[in-house]
Amino acid sequence: MFPNIEEIKQAIQTICEEKNISIEAVIEGIEAALAAAYRKDFGDKNQNLKVKFNIDNGDVEIHDIKLVVEDRDVEKELEEYNTIKESLKEGEEMPEDAKRFNPKTEIMLSDAKIINKKIKLGEELITPLEIPSDFGRIAAQTAKQVIIQKIREAEREMILSDFKQKEGEVINTTVQRREGPNVLVDLNRTVGILPPEEQVRTDNYSVGARLKVMILKTELTPRGPRIVVSRAHPEIINKIFSLEVPEIANGIVEIKAIARDPGFRTKIAVSSNQENIDPVGSCVGQKGSRVQTIIGELGGEKIDIIEWNKDIPTFIKNALSPAKVINIELNKEEQTAIVKVEEDQLSLAIGREGQNVKLAAKLTGWKIDIEGAEGFFDKSSEEKFDENENVTEEATESENHTTEE
Repeated sequence: MFPNIEEIKQAIQTICEEKNISIEAVIEGIEAALAAAYRKDFGDKNQNLKVKFNIDNGDVEIHDIKLVVEDRDVEKELEEYNTIKESLKEGEEMPEDAKRFNPKTEIMLSDAKIINKKIKLGEELITPLEIPSDFGRIAAQTAKQVIIQKIREAEREMILSDFKQKEGEVINTTVQRREGPNVLVDLNRTVGILPPEEQVRTDNYSVGARLKVMILKTELTPRGPRIVVSRAHPEIINKIFSLEVPEIANGIVEIKAIARDPGFRTKIAVSSNQENIDPVGSCVGQKGSRVQTIIGELGGEKIDIIEWNKDIPTFIKNALSPAKVINIELNKEEQTAIVKVEEDQLSLAIGREGQNVKLAAKLTGWKIDIEGAEGFFDKSSEEKFDENENVTEEATESENHTTEE
């Protein structure tokens, strides 16, 4: 039947070994494709075809398989079926016992007896079909197409499996192109999608730009694996710090909380599991080398590194860095904090467009109200805000570190 069966056999064995596919899966694919090809060119729609392909000698057997059912009035049965169907309300399904004769998979007992007198109700009538001489050429082409398809499916599954294991990891990529609002990045064997909600407004997404991205999620679509990556997810901060700070990677220093305004500013709270290790200093590095590297990876995003503390007032005070806090009043039931600072510290405590206090609140999990902030953003204070922001951009505290540009 198959011309060049040895060539096809060798191709099947090769892809099964290289792509880790079972021979049975390839043969099943070939048999299903041969059934479709036979039905298209030589069969009819009421045939329930089953193909058996022998990989050793290339022989092909094709049968029409039907279940033998009791004789019945097809027209009456169809009429009753349609009546039930029309009576169904929206959302209702057909009852399981609603009968409808299916000529593709069923044959009535009287008709089956004509072909095989010994056939019984409930048995399968298996009828061998004649295979035309020119079907061999079609079969060979079909087999090759199935092999190519199986290779593609195997590669897709391997890519999907590999990136599924990498979810949450940060990897280096380069921008390949834009496709509508999405940015496509090169992941070597496939392309990653950076959707608008995972992009950072201040990033450079020109073709060829190098970026660190986090593998957010993987899914299989009809077009192949879809790998979604992120630049805006807060967890990318944790991963990048783990790459740049050995003390975090080995568990000596722990990032307790992260609050982020992607592209503009991030606050992280860190603690140390060893008394002789300064968690903030470890993250900052000698002369700020470590944190400056991370800032570069994030496209200049400012980073405030503060020391975590189980004492809530101390933690809130640290979180509002670089502002100096005078007093904090807590309402534990409502989990709110009223914070008092000197008048000249209001701009620092609030931050540009309220960014500092918002991030501090997110970092600590407490709602933070700054005394005197209510009228701070009137016209007369906007200039003061800008001046103070510029003057205090390089402010640091001994226990905390703030990076600004």
